[in-house]
Amino acid sequence: MESPVPNKPRMAPWKKVALVVAVLAVPCLMVVAGGVFYAISRKYPPQDQALSNEARVNVLRLCSDVQSYRDEHGVFPVAGPVPKEVPRGGKAVPFEPDENLKHIGFEPGERVRYQYQVVVQETPLGEAEVTCYARGDLDGDGQVSVFSVTLDANGMTSPVKVEREEE
Repeated sequence: MESPVPNKPRMAPWKKVALVVAVLAVPCLMVVAGGVFYAISRKYPPQDQALSNEARVNVLRLCSDVQSYRDEHGVFPVAGPVPKEVPRGGKAVPFEPDENLKHIGFEPGERVRYQYQVVVQETPLGEAEVTCYARGDLDGDGQVSVFSVTLDANGMTSPVKVEREEE
């Protein structure tokens, strides 16, 4: 006797294995990714990331202010370091600009967690090259993190370079 329902096509054995592997792999990958994100968040807590953003934003602003000053006055000023000592332990200290920082109009706020400085050097071609620095010690261990931006004679800035950001 024949069955009125036709036979359903069967899944090939290799497809079954692939399906099982895919179903098991997705949760495993999610666990691994979660672990990586957790480890990163423990190494770089959101507070430290926010504090290091102070340095990133302000070092770019400092170089922009230096370039504006040069456009108006024709020279790059040397300024800082201000405050005299690198702030330690992530504590904000009063920001009291030196004369050149006042002249260029750099105002990062009343209190800062980083020391700011403008260094002008001559390149081998005789052109001025400016480096703007932000230095801090967020964890207070004596190791200083350094954020820097270089400004060339044509007014082009480098990306922010960072050494020991988590310090």
